[in-house]
Amino acid sequence: MVLLHVLFEHAVGYALLALKEVEEISLLQPQVEESVLNLGKFHNIVRLVAFCPFASSQVALENANAVSEGVVHEDLRLLLETHLPSKKKKVLLGVGDPKIGAAIQEELGYNCQTGGVIAEILRGVRLHFHNLVKGLTDLSACKAQLGLGHSYSRAKVKFNVNRVDNMIIQSISLLDQLDKDINTFSMRVREWYGYHFPELVKIINDNATYCRLAQFIGNRRELNEEKLEKLEELTMDGAKAKAILDASRSSMGMDISAIDLINIESFSSRVVSLSEYRQSLHTYLRSKMSQVAPSLSALIGEAVGARLIAHAGSLTNLAKYPASTVQILGAEKALFRALKTRGNTPKYGLIFHSTFIGRAAAKNKGRISRYLANKCSIASRIDCFSEVPTSVFGEKLREQVEERLSFYETGEIPRKNLDVMKEAMVQAEEAAAEITRKLEKQEKKRLKKEKKRLAALALASSENSSSTPEECEETSEKPKKKKKQKPQEVPQENGMEDPSISFSKPKKKKSFSKEELMSSDLEETAGSTSLPKRKKSSPKEETVNDPEEAGHRSGSKKKRKFSKEEPVSSGPEEAAGKSSSKKKKKFHKASQED
Repeated sequence: MVLLHVLFEHAVGYALLALKEVEEISLLQPQVEESVLNLGKFHNIVRLVAFCPFASSQVALENANAVSEGVVHEDLRLLLETHLPSKKKKVLLGVGDPKIGAAIQEELGYNCQTGGVIAEILRGVRLHFHNLVKGLTDLSACKAQLGLGHSYSRAKVKFNVNRVDNMIIQSISLLDQLDKDINTFSMRVREWYGYHFPELVKIINDNATYCRLAQFIGNRRELNEEKLEKLEELTMDGAKAKAILDASRSSMGMDISAIDLINIESFSSRVVSLSEYRQSLHTYLRSKMSQVAPSLSALIGEAVGARLIAHAGSLTNLAKYPASTVQILGAEKALFRALKTRGNTPKYGLIFHSTFIGRAAAKNKGRISRYLANKCSIASRIDCFSEVPTSVFGEKLREQVEERLSFYETGEIPRKNLDVMKEAMVQAEEAAAEITRKLEKQEKKRLKKEKKRLAALALASSENSSSTPEECEETSEKPKKKKKQKPQEVPQENGMEDPSISFSKPKKKKSFSKEELMSSDLEETAGSTSLPKRKKSSPKEETVNDPEEAGHRSGSKKKRKFSKEEPVSSGPEEAAGKSSSKKKKKFHKASQED
């Protein structure tokens, strides 16, 4: 009996499942469809043989790309060779994609089957996959599918920014629209200003120049010889400037008010700005065409090449078209009308705007358009699929078209296509090497600048980090220095203090002496007050004798009260004596009052 296995590709890995009772399943397909929805019945049909999870999202993307392209990845090969039976003839492998099935059958030799019962089984596996694999939840499976879908889509739409043909399509469409709008607006300016100065229309044919002149002249009666130089600058022709000046003096136009002139000038300035923008847009289109399709632009011109790309939809679509389609691209209406009426089909479409068809004789226009379309299809394919775009092939193809034109006129035999392409290949290799060299130089310069910038940032960050601890050390050192200076300065100040300053402390003790006097008799107070005086005088003498301790204790308080410019005292001992005598006098006065 043939063993039927099913291969299921998921965002988290490959799963290989075995089916029971293959013959019954193949016969009873409606029962399989019913059992798919029921997990219990589905477990009776399908058994998980092996599961190979992907190591990372990058590996999952590689495997997804391989499966979509019909290539057997190494992970898939290892899974199938490890877990499928060795007898390949007795194994039937069910896969969802016929391309990967054909690749497996060709490389590994297993018979593969798609569709029918396999599709129903895969639908059930997809529905119950998180229940078949241990440790896999429905939420994690959905997240893996979403992440792989995003990365797969990004990889598919990845493109070179410098070779985007969408910008060319939009630019040529806007250029055509601008041409129509500028023509319409210029005709409006001609009609509007023609009421005042009708002769200017016959002298100046260019629309942009006419609008500039209408903006500059304004009222024709104010035009004089002084403005002749500016007229010559605008018209780029001295004879035309003189003719405008003469026509303004004998004009048949009507007079116009100031408010009308202001409106005409503002509108003409808008038209002039539109024409200037049109020129800048054309320059931009030329630069984009030289990057995206250099060969096509060298062969047929930037504007015609851009119109071909826009009409085809993209450069890739244009490269897929045959030469016969490129020849009549843009003349679809005439083609279908000719097919309907059984008339002559058109000989050319958009390529008619190239200079080659206009230079050819009437009888050779169809022949040269066919030859030119052939060369355009070759140039578009070279531009689309070459890694380094160069204009060498386009220049050589243009030379071939020129030779074919001269052959139609003079009969001179052109060079063979093989010889021309050999020369183009040699020149293209040299040009590609030069371009790659320039790109490498630019990349090196960019990397150097990036390294310098990163080094500067690292240096600045290191300086900032080193400056912060230094500042902290400085701030911590500053108060220490002040503390050291205090004891040195304080004794000097104590030694040079005024005796009047030394009385500041006993003044605070007035309340203490009065309270004692009020609470006790005069005799008791005299005895009691003499003792604290001795006690208080002894520590003062000790503090005076030890200047460092005195500086620490009383230096900060005295600094606040005392000024440095006061007269010098005789010494610490005299100051102590004077203070004690002063206390005695105050004590006697207080006793007399009582």
